[in-house]
Amino acid sequence: MASSSSKYALTSYDKICHKQHMKYEQLKRARLERGWSQEEAAARLGVSQSYLSLVESGRRSSEPLARRLMQVYDLPPTLLPVHEVREEVTADFLARELALLGYPGFAHLRRGLRKVNPAAYLLSALSQRNLEARTAEALPWLVLRYPDMPTDFLVREARARNLQNRLGFVVTLARQAGKRDELQPLEQTLSDSKLEKEDSFCKELNEAERRWLSEHRSEEARQWNLLSDLRPDTLRYVA
Repeated sequence: MASSSSKYALTSYDKICHKQHMKYEQLKRARLERGWSQEEAAARLGVSQSYLSLVESGRRSSEPLARRLMQVYDLPPTLLPVHEVREEVTADFLARELALLGYPGFAHLRRGLRKVNPAAYLLSALSQRNLEARTAEALPWLVLRYPDMPTDFLVREARARNLQNRLGFVVTLARQAGKRDELQPLEQTLSDSKLEKEDSFCKELNEAERRWLSEHRSEEARQWNLLSDLRPDTLRYVA
């Protein structure tokens, strides 16, 4: 008889396989929606038909083709790999990447860089010691714009970097501002490992700022033990 831990491991494995299967199904569906045969799609992608067949059936990883698939099939950047979380990047770099992900507030910056997976971007932004206020305000929009971000990656990497409170705060703001109840499971998962230590929201504070925010922080920030005055009703572009 299998142990309870073995049963849990099997269940987790099944869930991972299901997610991977859905990803491969997404690629096949995107091709069929365009009316392309495997031969036509393979030619556009610059690979052989047999290679594309392996990718669509899940027998070969789509990762090496991810960026090309995104461009040719016009798929969202959540298809891209999510390996890298950058802890030290410039404010300009973060703003330009956010612009490429479609954020209306930075539309004038859409040039010069390649799109990244929004999940990797979100964690990179939350890792910053001093995040520009306009970028911080945009993060709930990112959650609403890309609801298919890999939540297992987000939760795992947020916990590894002690960012679960910051991420939870962003998800709470997104859920309330966008009235998106489907975000509640992610919010609850992050809440289950919430840190008790008080933190700022991606900003180094002096003592005067800390005292002011302690008295004037939003209820959502208080919920996540953060010092921030961001509120759902003050966010732009989330409707």
